[in-house]
Amino acid sequence: MTETQAKTSPTPGRALRADARRNRERVLAAAQEAFAAEGISVPLDEIARRAGVGPGTVYRHFPTKEALFHAAMLDRVERMLEHARSLSSAVDPGRAFFDYLDHMVVEGGVKRDLAEAVGGREGLESSGPTLELRSAIDVLLRRAQSSGAVRSDIDIADLMRILKGAFVAAHTTGADAEQRRRTFAVVFDGLRTR
Repeated sequence: MTETQAKTSPTPGRALRADARRNRERVLAAAQEAFAAEGISVPLDEIARRAGVGPGTVYRHFPTKEALFHAAMLDRVERMLEHARSLSSAVDPGRAFFDYLDHMVVEGGVKRDLAEAVGGREGLESSGPTLELRSAIDVLLRRAQSSGAVRSDIDIADLMRILKGAFVAAHTTGADAEQRRRTFAVVFDGLRTR
């Protein structure tokens, strides 16, 4: 059982039965798909329908939509963390840093939930995996700065504010994929060493 599952299981520390675990995984997968497409406004009944389970099953595992969103985002954050860690010893730190930021833009561009999480949904910014992700991005940032690829006058707090602002602006203004790409290209150019 992952840390995310333990936090959102009805009885933390106790393993779910096989059928309950499968239902939970189906609900989580359906929620990730729904939140990615529509953001947090999607109704829980719609998630239950997509998962092929009754609404009661959803509520048994996730008593509120916020709890389900939180579990879905923690799962996505953990995957983003794995990707950041995989780049932490890349031969070209500058390229690794900007490749990772590009990956975030693609994920956040097509998945509204990631943009909402990076944008600071309450409870996500201070969770363990989110703090670990921030730390892993900081490693990429500092390595890129040491290599001379990224300006040295910013820190991880500055970078996260910049990314949050760009994600929030892109989503609240209804920017399409090309507009998001141009916006982030300008942001990334501002991060490069002059």
